[in-house]
This record gives sequence, C-alpha cells and structure tokens, in this order.
Amino acid sequence: MINPIQDAKAQLHEVILAAAGRAVASGALAAEPIPAFTIEIPADPRNGDFASNAAMVSARAFRMPPRKIAEIIAGELVLEGTWFDRAEVAGPGFLNFFLSRDWFSQVLRAVEERGRDYGRTLTGGGKRVLVEFVSANPTGPMHIGNARGGAIGDGIASVLDWAGYQVEREFYVNDAGNQINKFAVSLEARYLQLYDPAVEMPEGAYLGGDITAHAQAFAKLHGDKYCAASPEERQKALVDYALPINIRGLEEDLLKYRISYDNWFRESTLHQNGQVERVVEMLKEKGSTYESEGALWFRATDFGAPQDFVLVRQNGVPTYVVPDIAYHYNKLVTRGFDKAINVLGADHHGYVPRLKAALQALGIDPDKLDVVMMQMVNLVRDGEVIKASKRSGKAITLVTLLEEVPIDAARFFFNMREASSQFDFDLDLAVEESAQNPVYYVQYAHARICSILRNLAGEGIAPRPAAECDLSRLEAPEETALIRFLAALPQEIDNAARDYEPFRLTRYAMDLANLFHRFYTACRVKGEEEALLYARLALCMAARTALENVLSLLKITAPESM
Repeated sequence: MINPIQDAKAQLHEVILAAAGRAVASGALAAEPIPAFTIEIPADPRNGDFASNAAMVSARAFRMPPRKIAEIIAGELVLEGTWFDRAEVAGPGFLNFFLSRDWFSQVLRAVEERGRDYGRTLTGGGKRVLVEFVSANPTGPMHIGNARGGAIGDGIASVLDWAGYQVEREFYVNDAGNQINKFAVSLEARYLQLYDPAVEMPEGAYLGGDITAHAQAFAKLHGDKYCAASPEERQKALVDYALPINIRGLEEDLLKYRISYDNWFRESTLHQNGQVERVVEMLKEKGSTYESEGALWFRATDFGAPQDFVLVRQNGVPTYVVPDIAYHYNKLVTRGFDKAINVLGADHHGYVPRLKAALQALGIDPDKLDVVMMQMVNLVRDGEVIKASKRSGKAITLVTLLEEVPIDAARFFFNMREASSQFDFDLDLAVEESAQNPVYYVQYAHARICSILRNLAGEGIAPRPAAECDLSRLEAPEETALIRFLAALPQEIDNAARDYEPFRLTRYAMDLANLFHRFYTACRVKGEEEALLYARLALCMAARTALENVLSLLKITAPESM
C-alpha cells in the first residue's frame, strides 16, 4: 500500500466495471460500453467512504433511469476479497461504498512498513524537474518577499520529490546587466569618497550601508591603488571583490533558513559562452524577428503574447529578457529538464507570456515552463501592519525576521496560504506558545504522542508491531476518522505536487493534529484491556510517523517534548 486512497479507488473501479459487465452479459443492461465515471470521497462519511456516478453517466448509453442502472449494478457487485463491506444506492442513482475494517487495518500496517517513506509516491515517474526560487538580487540583502518565496519554493521542491519526481533546486544569480553596473558605480563612488569626500553619488546609486562597508574593506586591502586606475578597471576590481561576498552571504542566510540549492547558476556564464547571442540568432533564423527604428524586435504576438518586444536595442545591447530566454533554453534543452518551475513575485505577471512566446518560437513546448506567482507579505504586530524593524528602524529582511521568529514558525507560516493570496504574517502569533499558534499546535501533538510512549515505557509497555495487533478493535468514530485521514497523506502529497501547493501540507498537519487530539480525548490508551491498548498504541505510532514525515517534508522540527 503506497497510496491507500488510490489503491482503494483503483480496486473499486474494477469492481464496478466487472458488475456492469455481468449485467450486460445477463441482458439486464444493453450491450454498450460504460462511459467514463468518477469515484469520489463523500463529504459526509454517512454516505459511504467512496461514491461513484457510474449509473448517472450511463443513462444515455443504457437508455434507462440512473437509479435503475444503479440498482442493477449493485445487484451484480461481488465484494468478497475486496476492501469493501457493502454498497448502497442513494438519491437519483449514486453508488455508495463502505470500506471493511481490513482496509483500515492495512493502512496502519502500511504506515509502519513504509516508516519515514510513508507518504512518498511514484506518481512523478522520475521526471526531471528544476525549481528556481528566490534568485534575489546579489547586490543587497533578501527582503520579506524572498523569505516567503524561499519557503514556498523549497516546499514545492519537497512535495515534488515526495511525489516521485527527480528534483533540483536552483538559484539564478543575476551577476550581469544593469543591476551589476549600478552596483559597480555605487561601490566606485563610495571607494573614491574615502579619499575625496567631494565625490558625489551617481543618480539612482545604491545607498545601503553594505556598499560603504564593502568599499571600506576593499580600501583596507588595496589602499588608494585603484584611485588612479581607469573607471573600468576600478569598477571590475570592486565588483570582483564585493559580489562573491554578497553571494556567499546569500547562501549562508538561506542555509540558516534550511534551504540548500543544488545549483547556483550565474547569468554571466550565458554571456561568456555565447548562449545569449545564440538565442537571438536562432530567433532570427526562424523568422521570428524584425527590425524597427534600429532595434531588433521579436514577433511575440505570433505566439500568443499581447505585444511584440525589443530583443536588441539600437546600441546593440540585448534587453534584460534575452538572457532570461537563453537561461530557460539552457534549462529545458541544454540540460534537458522535463519541467522548469519558477517562483516569482506577482510583479512579473507580464513577463511570463513573453518568455513562453520566445520558448515556443525556439521550438520548445511552452507548457514545460510553469510559473508560480507569489503575492506580497504584510508583517503584522499588535494588529497593525509594520514595515520596519523595531530595533533598527530599517526594513525587515530575511535575516532580521529570523532573529525575531523561530525558523520553524517562519517556514510553517509562509506555507499556510496559497502563493497567489496576499498573506499577513502575525509576528506575535509566530512566537506564541499556545494552541493558537498553528506550528506550536502541530508540534505539541507530536510531543504529546512521544510523552504517551514514554509514560507507557516507564510501566514496561512498549508498542508491538502492527501485524501482531488486533487492529479490528479500532472501531470508535474518532479512531476511524484518524485512520482515514492517515490514509490520505500520499494523495495529499500528490495533489500538492500537481498544483504546486505546499500549503496543503501545513493544512494537513493541522488537521491531523486536531484529529489526534480528538482521538486521545475520546479514547484512552493506558488502562484499557491488552488487545485494545496495543491497537490504540499502534494508531498513536502511525499518527506520530505521519506528523514526522509532513514536518520533515517542510523542514520543520518534530520535538519529542515541549
């Protein structure tokens, strides 16, 4: 049992088809193929564990009312040897099915057998996926948007990995182009000011304290040596010194945030190896460009984009989008990934159609690129939106956030909403040690299970293998609900991977914690007769495993005591 829900659905699909086939053979139904039908989980468990619309969609094919078809199919069902106890016809013709206790027992055995791998599936089939996220400008610190993008991007990569994809995480270092030129002249001005205070900062220069600090450190190493150098030599020396420090700082800050990248891809390599110029030539060769007013334009409207755009300016310098086209060509062709996923701020909305149009013009399926658009974050303290750190008075960055808020809380909170929704991050709630704090509530459930196990161990009672327990004893509504929810974890991971929605896992963790607390309130473990005690202990172990796995997937700790 890798995916108990999918396994049961697949078995039920065959059971229904076989019953319909027997009805056709007996002449009760016309000799027509049964149309495609669905099997869903009813919102109300009283309507069964699964329900099918097989009869509803077959009315035209069999030329009779759906309820009559449902009654005929129900009469031909053979449930012996399956995970289903019984079926009933409901409403206008729904077929409702009820699982046997054996299925619930098998779920707990599957959780125990798969252990730390419970929840993993093979859905992705090993397809190669590259997830690019954060990719913050290396000329300055990471802001709160990067903090959210880091948690979401890392979460997407994790759920894809758990769903059976071969995943790599990538940070795209923008170490070429206008922002680096701006970085260079800013460093240059601050360096020269150390020896001539009359030197003015260029218009639009970076004014952060980090620029001054870099210039001062550079001067300690080289003195005034570069004052007499040409601007080109001076700027190159300053950038060659400061940029690696900034990139190393980004990497260290992200590692503190529990994000480790497989690749740090530098934009400059695309210029150095000629890939930027090559994609322009390829677009020319395919007849997808034209010249106007001295600039080279891309016929983006031929490929669904709202308007054409410039590839190469009048001065011969490519626009910012050209390296991006080359970068994605590198991802999907040169390196051969089956899918590229980018996590971007909502301000990139107009950029995506341009990029997809260019990929299509280059002969690449644009659906190989998926973009997750992320809305802004509001930091809230005392019920009010804030924009600055109380201590420094400056904008709160990833680093200053993690000085105020535990990493577990930051990663959990940023994955509590869809990326497409604006999010209010409550700084007070994130540090609160109460059931109102979602991550505390989930971690407490795990710690509570560990406490139960410790207390029983103190009395010489240890869990038994699930195969040795009479799991059919777990019949209370709270027990059944908890097991059913444990069974849903692999499907929840598949759904999160399909939709790029790691928030499904924080929601799952909160619901699982809630169901466990309900179970433990209603069903004693200690003090029950032996068979029931060990069955409930097996359920506790399965709940602990599922909580550990979900928290591990999100890179959040699962404490054993709190």
